[in-house]
Amino acid sequence: MKNVMRKKAVLMMALAFATFGALAQHDHAGHGKQSGGQQMDPMFKDEAMSKAYGHYIHLKEALVASHPDEAKGAADKLQKSLASLGNTKSAQAEAGKVASASILDEQRKAFAVLSNEMTTLVKASTLSMGEIYLEYCPMANGNTGAFWLSNEKEIKNPYFGDKMLKCGSVKETIN
Repeated sequence: MKNVMRKKAVLMMALAFATFGALAQHDHAGHGKQSGGQQMDPMFKDEAMSKAYGHYIHLKEALVASHPDEAKGAADKLQKSLASLGNTKSAQAEAGKVASASILDEQRKAFAVLSNEMTTLVKASTLSMGEIYLEYCPMANGNTGAFWLSNEKEIKNPYFGDKMLKCGSVKETIN
């Protein structure tokens, strides 16, 4: 009788470990996913464009978090990475304006023009994977509105940060 109980206990423990292992594997598999069900960050066929876009997203996230020093650094990296792409002088100049702005409100105002330039560059490029969302806030820039690019559908407004984090909507999906 003791052998049967031991066998049942061992079997139960084995099933518990197997279940735990399966759940751990399932959770581990989800680490590469982002919110909104998107599998990976967008990638462009042109590696230099992927790098520049990555710096743009870093800049956007710094503005969402209201971190002007981080935004300045990201804008500087974006400006330098744009130099390796052709026909980007306007975008480089706008990234330079964000990098040289001394306060967050000035950075956000310059980011609106930069976002328009980056949207033009993104649409002229070819994505090899992922989607990019063109998002819009009608209240940005003194209620004149402004666009930005994002890797996710969820609105995280770079023009107001946590004051109005969810203000805006997706206007277009670029793929």
